[in-house]
Amino acid sequence: MDLNEYVGLFLDESMEHLQAINTSLLVFEERLDDEAVIDQIFRSAHTLKGMAGTMGYDAIADLTHEMESALDLVRSKKQPATAELIDVLFVAAEQLETMVEDISRGGKGKLDVTETVRRLQQFIRPEQEEIISVTPSTAPSTAPSTFECDVYSEAVVKQSIASGYQAYIVQVELSADVILKAARVYMVFDRLQQLGDVILSNPTSDELEQEHFETSFSVLFVTQQEQSVIQEAVASVSEVATVKMDVFEATPEAEVATSTLPQEVPVATSVPAPTASPESPEQTDLSVPVASKTIRVNLERIDRLMNLFEEFIIDRGRLERIAAEVSSPELTDTVERIKRGTNELQSLVLTLRMMPIEQVFNRFPRMVRSVSKDVGKHIKLHITGAETELDRTVIDEIGDPLVHLIRNAIDHGIENKAERILANKPVEGNLSLRAYHSGNRVFIEIEDDGAGINHERVTRIAIEKGLITEEEAMQLTIEEASMLLFAPGFSTAEEVTDLSGRGVGLDVVKSKIESLGGEVFVETRRGEGTIFRISLPLTLSIISAMLVELGQETYAIPLTAIIETTSLRKSAILQAHREKVFDFRGQLVPLISLNEVYGLPQHEAEAYSVVVVRSGEKLAGLIVSELIGQQEIVMKPLGSYLEGIRAISGATILGDGQVALIIDSNALLRK
Repeated sequence: MDLNEYVGLFLDESMEHLQAINTSLLVFEERLDDEAVIDQIFRSAHTLKGMAGTMGYDAIADLTHEMESALDLVRSKKQPATAELIDVLFVAAEQLETMVEDISRGGKGKLDVTETVRRLQQFIRPEQEEIISVTPSTAPSTAPSTFECDVYSEAVVKQSIASGYQAYIVQVELSADVILKAARVYMVFDRLQQLGDVILSNPTSDELEQEHFETSFSVLFVTQQEQSVIQEAVASVSEVATVKMDVFEATPEAEVATSTLPQEVPVATSVPAPTASPESPEQTDLSVPVASKTIRVNLERIDRLMNLFEEFIIDRGRLERIAAEVSSPELTDTVERIKRGTNELQSLVLTLRMMPIEQVFNRFPRMVRSVSKDVGKHIKLHITGAETELDRTVIDEIGDPLVHLIRNAIDHGIENKAERILANKPVEGNLSLRAYHSGNRVFIEIEDDGAGINHERVTRIAIEKGLITEEEAMQLTIEEASMLLFAPGFSTAEEVTDLSGRGVGLDVVKSKIESLGGEVFVETRRGEGTIFRISLPLTLSIISAMLVELGQETYAIPLTAIIETTSLRKSAILQAHREKVFDFRGQLVPLISLNEVYGLPQHEAEAYSVVVVRSGEKLAGLIVSELIGQQEIVMKPLGSYLEGIRAISGATILGDGQVALIIDSNALLRK
């Protein structure tokens, strides 16, 4: 059977179980006696092991097996959970994630997990030493189920026995002077596979391949052949000294555990997410998943649907233009109905592309735990709004900027223990990660309760690095001084560490966020903390825009940036600091002539059409020749030849087939 077709399903379900493990481990660390959480980690590791074993990813199966064994000791009250166990479980979860990511990139999921397995076995060993291995005998006997056999393997054996197979433990002893032990093991396995199915081996297959054993090994084997046939086949392999067999029977505990397993190998089935024990709902904040009717859809299909719909939106605009020129009531009425239907369809199609930001946020609790331990700080992460939805394109790109900002908050924002004690603060620092909708945008905030930004120090470093002059520094506002953190090459770290000091980080964050059509702002209070606030568009593909005319050309301004439009008489234009400004609700707002920005012919007039836009706290009035009206447009990239054009974020195709450039108001207001 070709298992390649199931790799996608394996990856999807593996990531779900890994996330369940990560979330549960964080709760487990806080509540070591919470049986529901231990059960959840155990079930996720068990399911992941079964899927990995079926797919042939032995390293994942081996590691999850050891995790399962350690957790089984804890949940059966045979050994208490320790800080060392928690740490190694976090390491194991990280390695599992690395292996699954390698598989997603086309790899084999191979990783050296020897050290992690050794640490887990150190925890397990006191229990293992009580287990007595199967004693070989010349006559068939019933062997105890202590053959390093996990619940999943026993379930397979049980199903095999029910199907008319017999399970044996085959014990093979090679000659003392054997050469090429791994080759002899391979030949034994080859003979056995011809007569039945090998379920497990002791030592593991990897250890046998690397010859990490003396001269003997055991195999758990199911077959319909006679015992004598099997013994003769294995004994005929060169340099095999003795072959002994014992009947294997599953334990009653295995029967109970396997009663909940599917009747077939779980390759193409969707394994439900583990739920908390109903006996202790108040002991855990892990939500119980609600059954829902969903299907998995390949992202390429959604992208193709989106591309087709974008073309349909362009043709709809063309049809509206034709209907306006023809002036036919029936055609106009039909176009209106099409417009209403496509508006609803547009909302539905965009919803298909929306994904909860939870899948980005979920990686941070473990990261915060790891980084805070590295820097010797106690930091608690609070996450709210993880259900907030964003366009998939934004979701794919926003992860790295958030990693930079969170690591920056841990390293620079939150003080060390001694400084917090001197400041009369709790030793444990707080880091909050929030997401919420506001209008047509999504806001993400990273807030810490640290010392805040020292603007004098930031300004001094910026002057030393040649980013600004002393004269410019004198005129900076607090907000502008804070934004110096995003200047290329800026760093307040006095020495290079794994976290900071190389002058690379926040400038990359700002560039990435702006490439997504977003903005980043900083709000800080000395001694109280800092908030980094990111503003992002809900979607990057179809947006509402105001079409404006500049001379003979048409441009589009996204509605999300527009506060209002107005008409301004020439006499109302004032001069301030050698710039044109006008009075907008009691505030002097600069005027920007778009004809001048884009090198188009300028025309004097008694009155001008002005579009008032906002970027963060800044306002500006954009002077245009004429306002055309609001329209849904499809945003297209300019391509590599036109990259870097100032204040242009893309282009769109209008109903008459003409191309209109999309104005980037954020870039216009940035100086």
